[in-house]
Amino acid sequence: MEKTKYIFVTGGVVSSLGKGIIAASLGKLLQARGFRVTIQKLDPYINIDPGTLNPYEHGECYVTVDGQETDLDLGHYERFLGVETHRENNITTGRIYQNVINKERKGDYLGKTVQIIPHITDEIKENIKSFSRKGLDFVITEIGGTVGDIESLPYIESVRQLKWELGKNCLIVHLTYVPYIAAAGELKTKPTQHSVKMLQEQGVQPDILILRTEHPISKELRKKIALFCNVEPQAVMQSIDASTIYRVPLNMQQEKLDEVVLTKMDVDLEKTPRANMEEWAGFVERFENATEEVHIGLVGKYVQLPDAYMSIIESLKHASAFHNRRLDLKLILSDDITPENVGEKLQNLDGVVVAPGFGQRGMEGKFTALEFARENNIPCLGICMGMQTMSIEFARNVLGYADANSTEIDPGTSHNVVDIMEEQKHILNLGGSMRLGAYTCQLKKGSKVNAIYNKTEISERHRHRYEFNNAYRDEFEAAGMICSGQNDTLNLVEIIELIHHKWYIGVQFHPEYSSTVIHPHPLFVSFVGAAKGL
Repeated sequence: MEKTKYIFVTGGVVSSLGKGIIAASLGKLLQARGFRVTIQKLDPYINIDPGTLNPYEHGECYVTVDGQETDLDLGHYERFLGVETHRENNITTGRIYQNVINKERKGDYLGKTVQIIPHITDEIKENIKSFSRKGLDFVITEIGGTVGDIESLPYIESVRQLKWELGKNCLIVHLTYVPYIAAAGELKTKPTQHSVKMLQEQGVQPDILILRTEHPISKELRKKIALFCNVEPQAVMQSIDASTIYRVPLNMQQEKLDEVVLTKMDVDLEKTPRANMEEWAGFVERFENATEEVHIGLVGKYVQLPDAYMSIIESLKHASAFHNRRLDLKLILSDDITPENVGEKLQNLDGVVVAPGFGQRGMEGKFTALEFARENNIPCLGICMGMQTMSIEFARNVLGYADANSTEIDPGTSHNVVDIMEEQKHILNLGGSMRLGAYTCQLKKGSKVNAIYNKTEISERHRHRYEFNNAYRDEFEAAGMICSGQNDTLNLVEIIELIHHKWYIGVQFHPEYSSTVIHPHPLFVSFVGAAKGL
């Protein structure tokens, strides 16, 4: 294919229909046919990025290899496609306006009146089309929010313009909701009709309609929707509730989504191989049919909203399916854990994950959970702040430093086991307050992590300010907690592991960001294996 083709996924009726999953599923099907695909998310909110958003507000903040803090949908894109995303894969209204205002201040608009059309829409289009220089066959762009939202109007207008500019190289998929009225025993198409009408009023005609539903939608109903919405009958598809998001690509393949997309975009189906989804189907088979359970406890401060730990939960699912086990996940609020109830809270668990998170709240509960897991030989994985709490707990209860802490929590602690390192302070003063994105890590030969990764150098993604304090390294190692991974360039400890324990490892990075369906992350695979004694 000589020209990059652009597909836009919009949503109507209500939010949270799963536009990201549909975009990722379509991307997976096109990729399985041999095309080079990337997916982009346009977020209508005015924050520059989700880095400062409360996880309860927007779920987890996902970090790309190049250090961009992004929307959690990018995690789905990477888990489905196994392709790394970057800064340009997530654009917010805040970034768009910031770019335009910076250009205006520099005089780039030569004294013209700066307006939403053309200046904001041109900036949006420029961000979308920037991928054409990367030799991709398809760029799938998910537009956040719901059609009719005032915030998404400039994005819909940009799509209208692109449709005219690109012709057959541009396609719009609109996702709507078809509610079932139990009292009448009927599915209702009117909300979909109104949603499409609103899109049409903004100058955009969808090419494909995907109907989210809890009940199968009949051919007659689809024909009715096609008639009222100016869409061909074969381009009206259903996306019925699935037992797992990983079944959605297989469901959409049955609906012939990839075929209809390619036909509408003038791609010769005769010359295109059918999507090979065998490996994917094998994963779904194991995931859905595993009978033996693995019981994992996730200890964190945001567990009331599981989306706050989306990537960790999905990584545990990948690893469990790899071992042919069904994941039984227990979400445990760290605020609620006390020395009196910890045995009851963690009873019958095969393994414990201590989650990342900034700030003081819930810290003491994490220390209590870690002490219990360490003393009772329960496999335990500490991630980011989870590793930091592991080191603090060890310093307090093994080395005997009762007030050991992180200077983030207690700036006056006499045992700053976790701190901002001296060599970093001058970097921080330049304005980069966090270690973000991928950094290399050298693994100690003969260590547990060396065996898990089966290599001596790895690259993993970070999102944190504070580090393990090297001043305590020798004491830790003498007491049986070795520093088995470090960044040689910055001389920073990345991994700690307890020698005399079944499986007790803390990592300063976020391994969950790089676990995918086809390639589950080795740390999670090893952790779940240890939890089940495999």
